[in-house]
Parts: sequence; C-alpha cells; structure tokens
Amino acid sequence: MNLSDPDLQTLLAATLARRGEAGAVICLCADWCDTCRDYRAVFEQAAAAHPALAFRWLDIEDEADALGDVDVETFPTLLIGDARVVRFAGPVLPQAGHLTRLLQSLGFAAAAFDE
Repeated sequence: MNLSDPDLQTLLAATLARRGEAGAVICLCADWCDTCRDYRAVFEQAAAAHPALAFRWLDIEDEADALGDVDVETFPTLLIGDARVVRFAGPVLPQAGHLTRLLQSLGFAAAAFDE
C-alpha cells in the first residue's frame, strides 16, 4: 500500500468525520478469514486502551465501496492516521503486543487506567 494513496486518506477522513477523534485505526479484514475473526478481540482491546482514537472494523467485502481502489493483499491490514496524513498502512502480525508497539511508535500512548 502506498501511504500517499488518496483513497486511504479518504477512508481515514470519513471515519474521523463520523466519530470526531484526533486519529483513526481501521482494520481491513474479511469475515471469512479465521485470522481476522481471532484478531477482532485484540483490536477491540486496543480500542478500549486508546479511547482518544476512532477504531473501525471494516469488512472489505461488506464495505467494498468505502475502500475505493485500495487493494488488500494480506489480513489483517491496518490503516492508521489522522485527518492530514496516513501514518501506517499495511499488514500486521495478529498479536496484541504488536499492535500496542505499533501505536506507541506512532505516538499514540494508551490511556492510563486505575486498578
């Protein structure tokens, strides 16, 4: 995926316009994919840990029109950015630690929770 692809920026902007957060994390998956189904819990945990970000699960078959010409070759694929720039677009390992480290490397710290 090309980070400067205008379809990626359009997808991010549409997600942010609906939810109003400063950044967005979009998972491009397919319901038929076992790896995607397993990864959904990891994705939802990351969403709970990052309430300042808009998290969106996008089934590439159910929401094909939203993708434009974006070609997803591997699952899961994440799109991360804000209204101005795509900061990451590509496949990820379907593990919680990987997503957490990726978000931290992009400057998105998890919320602190009282125990």
